[in-house]
Amino acid sequence: MAGLNDIVCAPDDRLQTECEPIEKVGSKVKALAKRMLKDMYAAEGCGLAAPQVGELVQLIVIDVDYSGGTKNPYVLINPRIVTADGPERETSEGCLSFPGISVSVKRPSHVIVEARDLKGELMRYEAQDNLLTVCLQHEIDHIHGITMIDHLSPAKRVAAMREYQEALAAGARPGDTKVTKEG
Repeated sequence: MAGLNDIVCAPDDRLQTECEPIEKVGSKVKALAKRMLKDMYAAEGCGLAAPQVGELVQLIVIDVDYSGGTKNPYVLINPRIVTADGPERETSEGCLSFPGISVSVKRPSHVIVEARDLKGELMRYEAQDNLLTVCLQHEIDHIHGITMIDHLSPAKRVAAMREYQEALAAGARPGDTKVTKEG
Protein backbone atom coordinates (compact mmCIF):
# COMPACT_ATOMS: atom_id res chain seq x y z
CA MET A 1 0.00 0.00 0.00
CA ALA A 2 1.34 3.47 -0.90
CA GLY A 3 2.92 5.29 2.00
CA LEU A 4 3.59 2.28 4.22
CA ASN A 5 7.16 1.96 2.98
CA ASP A 6 7.83 5.58 4.02
CA ILE A 7 7.15 4.84 7.69
CA VAL A 8 10.24 4.36 9.85
CA CYS A 9 9.92 1.36 12.15
CA ALA A 10 11.77 0.65 15.39
CA PRO A 11 14.58 0.19 16.05
CA ASP A 12 15.79 3.29 14.22
CA ASP A 13 17.86 6.12 15.70
CA ARG A 14 15.62 8.72 14.07
CA LEU A 15 12.81 7.69 16.44
CA GLN A 16 15.03 8.59 19.42
CA THR A 17 16.20 11.98 18.11
CA GLU A 18 15.20 15.43 19.34
CA CYS A 19 13.80 17.17 16.26
CA GLU A 20 14.62 20.67 15.07
CA PRO A 21 12.02 23.45 15.20
CA ILE A 22 10.68 24.62 11.84
CA GLU A 23 11.82 28.18 11.12
CA LYS A 24 9.68 28.94 8.06
CA VAL A 25 6.40 27.48 6.82
CA GLY A 26 7.16 27.24 3.13
CA SER A 27 6.49 24.87 0.27
CA LYS A 28 8.85 22.20 1.66
CA VAL A 29 6.96 22.05 4.98
CA LYS A 30 3.59 22.03 3.21
CA ALA A 31 4.72 19.19 0.93
CA LEU A 32 5.97 17.21 3.94
CA ALA A 33 2.64 17.71 5.75
CA LYS A 34 0.74 16.54 2.66
CA ARG A 35 2.98 13.45 2.36
CA MET A 36 2.59 12.67 6.07
CA LEU A 37 -1.21 12.89 5.86
CA LYS A 38 -1.18 10.57 2.83
CA ASP A 39 1.05 8.09 4.71
CA MET A 40 -1.08 8.31 7.88
CA TYR A 41 -4.30 7.62 5.97
CA ALA A 42 -2.66 4.80 3.96
CA ALA A 43 -1.69 3.11 7.24
CA GLU A 44 -5.11 3.88 8.79
CA GLY A 45 -3.43 5.71 11.66
CA CYS A 46 -4.74 8.65 13.65
CA GLY A 47 -1.42 10.50 13.99
CA LEU A 48 2.07 10.67 12.55
CA ALA A 49 5.18 12.64 13.47
CA ALA A 50 7.89 13.77 11.04
CA PRO A 51 10.62 11.47 12.44
CA GLN A 52 8.33 8.54 11.62
CA VAL A 53 8.86 9.37 7.94
CA GLY A 54 12.57 10.10 8.43
CA GLU A 55 12.35 13.90 8.71
CA LEU A 56 13.85 15.31 11.92
CA VAL A 57 11.66 18.40 12.24
CA GLN A 58 8.89 19.37 14.65
CA LEU A 59 5.83 18.55 12.56
CA ILE A 60 2.93 16.27 13.39
CA VAL A 61 -0.35 15.42 11.69
CA ILE A 62 -3.44 14.10 13.45
CA ASP A 63 -6.92 13.02 12.43
CA VAL A 64 -8.86 11.30 15.20
CA ASP A 65 -12.18 11.75 13.39
CA TYR A 66 -11.25 9.90 10.18
CA SER A 67 -13.75 7.22 9.26
CA GLY A 68 -15.51 6.28 6.09
CA GLY A 69 -13.63 8.80 3.98
CA THR A 70 -14.48 11.89 6.04
CA LYS A 71 -11.24 13.65 6.90
CA ASN A 72 -10.64 16.27 9.60
CA PRO A 73 -6.85 16.62 9.74
CA TYR A 74 -4.78 18.82 12.02
CA VAL A 75 -1.26 19.87 11.01
CA LEU A 76 0.80 21.09 13.96
CA ILE A 77 4.13 22.82 13.45
CA ASN A 78 6.46 23.17 16.45
CA PRO A 79 3.77 21.88 18.83
CA ARG A 80 4.34 22.23 22.52
CA ILE A 81 2.32 21.13 25.49
CA VAL A 82 1.55 24.15 27.67
CA THR A 83 -0.64 22.26 30.13
CA ALA A 84 -0.79 18.56 30.95
CA ASP A 85 -2.90 17.87 34.00
CA GLY A 86 -5.94 16.04 35.25
CA PRO A 87 -6.01 12.49 36.59
CA GLU A 88 -3.71 10.10 34.76
CA ARG A 89 -5.51 7.68 32.47
CA GLU A 90 -4.11 4.38 31.26
CA THR A 91 -4.98 3.63 27.65
CA SER A 92 -3.86 1.11 25.09
CA GLU A 93 -1.69 2.79 22.46
CA GLY A 94 -0.50 1.57 19.12
CA CYS A 95 2.11 3.20 16.91
CA LEU A 96 2.76 3.08 13.18
CA SER A 97 6.48 2.70 14.01
CA PHE A 98 5.77 -0.38 16.19
CA PRO A 99 3.40 -2.39 13.99
CA GLY A 100 1.67 -5.40 15.45
CA ILE A 101 1.61 -4.37 19.11
CA SER A 102 -0.15 -2.08 21.52
CA VAL A 103 0.92 -1.15 25.04
CA SER A 104 -0.76 0.43 28.06
CA VAL A 105 0.51 3.95 28.74
CA LYS A 106 -0.44 6.33 31.56
CA ARG A 107 -0.84 9.97 30.53
CA PRO A 108 -2.53 13.09 31.93
CA SER A 109 -6.21 13.24 30.99
CA HIS A 110 -6.15 16.91 29.93
CA VAL A 111 -3.78 18.81 27.63
CA ILE A 112 -3.48 22.22 26.06
CA VAL A 113 -1.14 22.41 23.07
CA GLU A 114 0.08 25.41 21.12
CA ALA A 115 1.39 25.06 17.56
CA ARG A 116 1.61 26.86 14.25
CA ASP A 117 -0.64 25.83 11.37
CA LEU A 118 0.28 25.73 7.67
CA LYS A 119 -0.43 29.47 7.43
CA GLY A 120 2.08 30.09 10.22
CA GLU A 121 -0.66 31.19 12.61
CA LEU A 122 -0.51 30.25 16.28
CA MET A 123 -3.23 27.78 17.21
CA ARG A 124 -4.32 26.35 20.54
CA TYR A 125 -5.74 22.86 20.93
CA GLU A 126 -7.39 21.57 24.08
CA ALA A 127 -8.42 18.00 24.70
CA GLN A 128 -9.68 16.03 27.67
CA ASP A 129 -10.42 12.35 28.25
CA ASN A 130 -10.48 11.38 24.57
CA LEU A 131 -8.38 10.01 21.73
CA LEU A 132 -7.15 13.50 20.79
CA THR A 133 -5.70 13.89 24.30
CA VAL A 134 -3.65 10.70 23.90
CA CYS A 135 -2.73 11.36 20.27
CA LEU A 136 -1.41 14.88 20.93
CA GLN A 137 0.85 13.62 23.72
CA HIS A 138 1.97 10.53 21.76
CA GLU A 139 2.91 12.48 18.62
CA ILE A 140 4.58 15.35 20.49
CA ASP A 141 6.64 12.73 22.33
CA HIS A 142 7.87 11.52 18.93
CA ILE A 143 9.38 14.89 17.98
CA HIS A 144 11.32 14.78 21.25
CA GLY A 145 12.70 11.28 20.62
CA ILE A 146 10.29 9.53 23.00
CA THR A 147 8.29 6.49 21.92
CA MET A 148 5.37 4.77 23.64
CA ILE A 149 7.60 2.00 24.98
CA ASP A 150 9.78 4.59 26.74
CA HIS A 151 6.83 5.07 29.13
CA LEU A 152 7.02 1.42 30.24
CA SER A 153 8.96 -0.12 33.09
CA PRO A 154 12.16 -1.94 32.02
CA ALA A 155 10.50 -5.37 32.31
CA LYS A 156 7.40 -4.29 30.33
CA ARG A 157 9.64 -2.63 27.73
CA VAL A 158 11.54 -5.90 27.20
CA ALA A 159 8.25 -7.82 26.91
CA ALA A 160 6.85 -5.26 24.44
CA MET A 161 9.99 -5.43 22.29
CA ARG A 162 9.82 -9.24 22.28
CA GLU A 163 6.16 -9.07 21.20
CA TYR A 164 7.10 -6.49 18.56
CA GLN A 165 9.87 -8.69 17.12
CA GLU A 166 7.41 -11.61 16.99
CA ALA A 167 4.84 -9.41 15.23
CA LEU A 168 7.42 -8.33 12.64
CA ALA A 169 8.39 -11.97 12.08
CA ALA A 170 4.69 -12.74 11.54
CA GLY A 171 4.49 -10.01 8.87
CA ALA A 172 3.24 -6.94 10.78
CA ARG A 173 3.12 -3.73 8.72
CA PRO A 174 2.51 -0.11 9.83
CA GLY A 175 -1.14 0.17 10.74
CA ASP A 176 -1.39 -3.35 12.18
CA THR A 177 -2.27 -3.30 15.87
CA LYS A 178 -2.17 -7.04 16.58
CA VAL A 179 -0.76 -9.80 14.43
CA THR A 180 -1.30 -13.43 15.31
CA LYS A 181 0.83 -16.24 14.05
CA GLU A 182 -0.94 -18.81 11.94
CA GLY A 183 -0.77 -22.21 13.55
